[in-house]
Amino acid sequence: MTAYKNILIAVDLDDANKQVVSKAIAIAGENATLNLIHVIEPIQIYGPIPTIDYASIQSHTNDFAKKKLSALGEEFSIDVKRQYVLEGVAQKVIHAFAEENGVDLIVVGSHGRHGVSLLLGSTANAVLHGAQSDVLAVRV
Repeated sequence: MTAYKNILIAVDLDDANKQVVSKAIAIAGENATLNLIHVIEPIQIYGPIPTIDYASIQSHTNDFAKKKLSALGEEFSIDVKRQYVLEGVAQKVIHAFAEENGVDLIVVGSHGRHGVSLLLGSTANAVLHGAQSDVLAVRV
């Protein structure tokens, strides 16, 4: 079995992500590149609400995510140049990033939901079904 060379670790910035990053590092070969990504989903707005500044909310969300991702990356010694906060639909952004950057393994956390929430799908499930590379779902 060939060792993975370019690993994408997709996180949602909760405390369980340490398990996801730890698992990716354990699997990584000595020369593997680790990429850490968090995707901010767009705010859905239906109709004008004049008292809310959505651009400011999005900017604050982006800044917060960058700080959290940076702290996680620093804790696990992941190069700051390999930490990405991107915007869009999570599974689409993850798939696009993986394809554009030659990722051979995507590591995501899975909360192991059952029943209706499983039928509705999760980001981990969506990533699994659309990926061109291997996907590891780490139960958190």
